[in-house]
Amino acid sequence: MITAIYIDGNSDCKDAFYVREEVFVKGQNIDKNLVFDDLDEHAIHVVVYEDSKPVGCGRLINSSDEYLIGRIGVLEHKRGNYYGDLIVRMLIQKAFDIGAQEISVHSQLPAVKFYNKIGFKEYGDIYKEASMDHINMKLIKENLRKNCNKK
Repeated sequence: MITAIYIDGNSDCKDAFYVREEVFVKGQNIDKNLVFDDLDEHAIHVVVYEDSKPVGCGRLINSSDEYLIGRIGVLEHKRGNYYGDLIVRMLIQKAFDIGAQEISVHSQLPAVKFYNKIGFKEYGDIYKEASMDHINMKLIKENLRKNCNKK
């Protein structure tokens, strides 16, 4: 059984943190101090569960009328099941529900096509974040693609 929930940053985020530890710290060798920060306590998190076990997560940060989705991660052996799509779409919906007209993401370069399928567009130059190439992307509300696209 697949379930997905929202978690307020002031609540217990241990399942989201478990996934982030596995995906980013262990899987991508990103420094733990970069993966976890003070913004977590102010974020809205999404955790996806498969048979009651956490398999994916992400967060939404709203600061100064900027809505930023990040820390999207799915356990390696669970990728390809559209959990990432579910997480991002839940965070997008939450952002729109609380007033966003556009949403940003700092995408790792290999994830650009994933975000393009949802409706995000790249802008600006490629830059390094946590020693990995990234590019900023933005989703304007009217560009949201409603259907999952396997291509």
